[in-house]
Amino acid sequence: MPAAPYLRSSLRRLLGSAVLAAAATVATAAQAAPATTILFVGNSFTYGDPAGAPPLVKSYRPDTVTDLNGSGIGGVPALFKAFTEQAGLHYAVSLETIPGAGLNDHYDKKLATIAKPWDLVILQSYSTLDARQPGNPGTLIKYSGLLAEAFHDKNPQVRVMLNATWSRADQTWKPGGAWYGKPIARMALDVRRGYDAADAASKLIDGVIPVGEAWNRAIADGLADPNPYDGITASQINLWAPDSYHGSAHGYYLEALTIFGAVTGKDPRSLGATEPAAHAIGIDPATAMALQGIAASQLAQPHQR
Repeated sequence: MPAAPYLRSSLRRLLGSAVLAAAATVATAAQAAPATTILFVGNSFTYGDPAGAPPLVKSYRPDTVTDLNGSGIGGVPALFKAFTEQAGLHYAVSLETIPGAGLNDHYDKKLATIAKPWDLVILQSYSTLDARQPGNPGTLIKYSGLLAEAFHDKNPQVRVMLNATWSRADQTWKPGGAWYGKPIARMALDVRRGYDAADAASKLIDGVIPVGEAWNRAIADGLADPNPYDGITASQINLWAPDSYHGSAHGYYLEALTIFGAVTGKDPRSLGATEPAAHAIGIDPATAMALQGIAASQLAQPHQR
């Protein structure tokens, strides 16, 4: 073989080997990079209790997350983990949940368990803001601030975000409910205002995730039925569990999608129709895509205070 062609061939082989080696090095470094640590703090609205409605979001892939209470819960944190894996992101997900609790309970009873150097913390409090005084954000404001201080003491760079949850149908449509006689969207908007007040009261909190408003959007757009007490329209889904209080699989899926988009900056629609977590919890591809679109639209909407 003439010298020049031989040298060119050898050079191409060397360059090819170098490119492959560099790619392998980058991939290895990415795998070796530490995971972003995220803690979910909340109650049944976080751990996914559907009040007896199968399939159980609560038991979804508990082996992929760390339940700090040792309860073996997967829930919304495990759905979030599944989404990050599909997006090629590296998150180490933990949760600490107490049934029917506000953030005051986590601060008073679980501070030693949760006060660690996390990269990100999601806080979710009682569904009506205050169990004894529905709509009063005082307890939320106080204890979200105290928890944010505790997390910043462990890691000054931590991001603390608040998860503003949905309107309860039982509080809206049933006589005696705190929002009885008001539009179904009203409770979620009032809850959001309470979380906004908590956000504004602490310089250590980094924003509010609009889960309740995503539910409102699903209802306003005709994807979800607004009133489970008068029957579910055949073409619509029910975001609530049979108790009309907790979420259904659809409701928790929408919650997880909204959190995923808010935390990662990824468009929930990038997960697509074949997203496997939806299939695992009984959601068909078309509905999964519709819910992804709702989450994306809500996250793109500037919040009106």
